[in-house]
Amino acid sequence: MTPDVHGRDLRYFVAVAEELHFTRAAERLYVSQPALSKQIRALERQLGVDLFRRDPQGVMLTPAGEALLPHARRVLDAWARGAAAVEEARAAQRSTLVVGMSTSPGRGGLLPAIRSRFTAAHPEATVRLRQISWDDPSAGLADGDTDVAFVWLPLREQERYGWTVVAEEPRLIALPESHPLAARPEVAFADIADEPFLALPRSAGRLRDYWLALDARAAAPRIGAEIASTEETYEALVAGLGICLVATGNAPLITLGGVVTRPVTGLSPSQYALAWRKEEGRRALVRGYAEACRLVTGRG
Repeated sequence: MTPDVHGRDLRYFVAVAEELHFTRAAERLYVSQPALSKQIRALERQLGVDLFRRDPQGVMLTPAGEALLPHARRVLDAWARGAAAVEEARAAQRSTLVVGMSTSPGRGGLLPAIRSRFTAAHPEATVRLRQISWDDPSAGLADGDTDVAFVWLPLREQERYGWTVVAEEPRLIALPESHPLAARPEVAFADIADEPFLALPRSAGRLRDYWLALDARAAAPRIGAEIASTEETYEALVAGLGICLVATGNAPLITLGGVVTRPVTGLSPSQYALAWRKEEGRRALVRGYAEACRLVTGRG
């Protein structure tokens, strides 16, 4: 079996074959002549054949060397084209920012305003929005599917992330308009703690606990149903499967008909944030999008 040969060895061989002179080939390759000669000898030993005939008149290719040369050139050309394709893909990746979200940020045109500021500063960049299921509370950050993401705090493994808070909003209670408590202008959390609640998937971890307000409860909540999207939430509310907490900015997404929201006393406000993986924090596009977000929200 022919042993594996490194690309460097083929480059050295082709340079000597084209120059037919070790010193000129060494200068072309920016290596020393002894080092080049040593490498060619090693290649010949590895292949078990002489590639060059060396005599006082100069350097000549042997039949084996002549046979190898066109193949070596094709291999090096293919590798150069492959490396160029990789670099092109890398450049495209650097100039594309994938923004994740589970629900549209809404909130007075927040998303278009951030995008406008960001593209003004980075006109070469492409912004791609990616909708992520509520099963992933990191909105794609955890698996690297997104570069930045609009998320609700707290995040699972939040030591992995940096973030800037976009909005702090009171948590409301969403319930069917036929619910007895819908007639009240506001509701104390103690009055709804025993009601069946709609819950995020268990994979949401700390975020599931947060929207069930575990920290404000004396006992475990009753789960009426699990929901993984705005549409599922609305349908579960209308069907009377349970009630749920919702941020003020997301209330319009589920109060479409048959569902109302009311302020809740006794709960801390929710925090909506733009987050990114800490190791990506120095990337120009990530920094630029975060800065645009801070300027738009007045948190810069």
